[in-house]
Amino acid sequence: MVEGAILVVDAGEGPLAQTKFVLAKALKYGLRPLLLLNKVDRPAVSEERCNEVESLVFDLFANLGATEEQLDFPVLYASAKEGWASSTYTKEPSADSKNMSPLLDAIIRHVPSPKSSLDAPFQMLVSMMEKDFYLGRILTGRVASGVVRVGDRIHGLRISDSGVEKIEEGKVVKLMKKKGTSMALIDSAGAGDIISMAGMTKPAIGHTVTTVEVMNALPTVELDPPTISMTFGVNDSPLAGKDGTHLTGGKIGDRLMAEAETNLAINVIPGMSESYEVQGRGELQLGILIENMRREGFELSVSPPKVMYKTEKGTKLEPIEEVTIEVNEEHVGLVMEALSHRRAEVIDMGPVPGQDGRTRLSLTCPSRGLVGYRSVFSSDTRGSGFMHRAFLTYSKHRGVLGNVRKGVLVSMGYGTITAHALMSLEARGTLFVAPGMETYDGMIVGEHSRDSDLDINPVRSKELTNIRSAGKDENVKLTPPRLLTLEEAIGYVASDELIEVTPKAIRLRKRYLDVNKRKTMSKRLKE
Repeated sequence: MVEGAILVVDAGEGPLAQTKFVLAKALKYGLRPLLLLNKVDRPAVSEERCNEVESLVFDLFANLGATEEQLDFPVLYASAKEGWASSTYTKEPSADSKNMSPLLDAIIRHVPSPKSSLDAPFQMLVSMMEKDFYLGRILTGRVASGVVRVGDRIHGLRISDSGVEKIEEGKVVKLMKKKGTSMALIDSAGAGDIISMAGMTKPAIGHTVTTVEVMNALPTVELDPPTISMTFGVNDSPLAGKDGTHLTGGKIGDRLMAEAETNLAINVIPGMSESYEVQGRGELQLGILIENMRREGFELSVSPPKVMYKTEKGTKLEPIEEVTIEVNEEHVGLVMEALSHRRAEVIDMGPVPGQDGRTRLSLTCPSRGLVGYRSVFSSDTRGSGFMHRAFLTYSKHRGVLGNVRKGVLVSMGYGTITAHALMSLEARGTLFVAPGMETYDGMIVGEHSRDSDLDINPVRSKELTNIRSAGKDENVKLTPPRLLTLEEAIGYVASDELIEVTPKAIRLRKRYLDVNKRKTMSKRLKE
């Protein structure tokens, strides 16, 4: 919906991994970004440092295939904290020029006006969509050509394999436009305006809304393909129905379909027995969806993330991500060892400019190897590391991952967990539960210190006797449990396990709760 962009770069840190990602997107669509060096008022930022950063950004433009026109970008200097921008390097501008006028003037000079015609028929590509209780579906986009007025007859078009299809015909009921931070009703809008309209129920993001005489659809925006899928289903554990209000497969499906309508990056495919396969671009994106659903009162079971493979010419391909890591020098060995087990390959390694004792690593790694790695990375670097990842390409399968996970402690009892039982189980590994919590047969209550799973009884209580003596009473002191967050749980579960999500709890469990059935299924897999 835009004709230009401003690339904001920290004058002290220089371009980072996410800078490369967003700049690549802008250059791909032919935009000519302005470079804004922020935080130039800091004592450590000098004119020489700004020149270095500008040179690094120029190299980044060139490496991403920028055109001659895009390489000729204007440079501005600013302090967002103090609220000023300047076309020349300065630490402290004069009182008269301590504002953002130079940036606004540069936008007017550098960003071209929309190339569109008011005389052509009305056409608009839907870029955003939302639902309103009174108006219904609201479609937002930039008018590509023509003029639209309230009451005009319009229809929706989409591009399919067979050609352009007509979705629905209707009329414009409301037209709205942003003014400041609020929406204002308008009677008409022309080419170049970004508007929201109500009156149609079927067009979605990527579809074209146009006058009824036009049967040509606008080209849609290409999106990065989904790389991860998870299966959402009904929570069938013994503790189901105690916390949530939306429990059935129908309600879960309706919520997921509504999310897929407004979020182009998510695909929902109905499966067997009231389950739904949800495809997305990473476990973090799907984790946000799960967190929103549990806050809305949903209870559900979620499978571990699965990587979406491709096959071309008989070769198995998997999604590869580009990973940029910044860590202290003493943590480089740990990070390199962990990523080598996850089939990562180092592209570049060197010191971070302007930061003594910090090392920057550039790697490529399979998406399946990065599932669950963020929590491991935080532990290995003691919270001082920085990691950014972005989808790169589909490439040849890199083989089996190394040993990246230990076994688990599985409950074989139902009831309330007791401190007496946990006291003797602490030596077996790291516990995920505390006394007083509820458990059931097949629920995962801890991480085993070895590679195999172990069935334990965390509800065992102390035998009561009528003998009263000082030696009979034990002073129970337990180590605080490791309470898993949703993001950690998504990266932790194995292929034979599920995440039980409720508004009040995140639990891990085995897919088959009965211990005998688990053993039978594991034997079948080995055969």
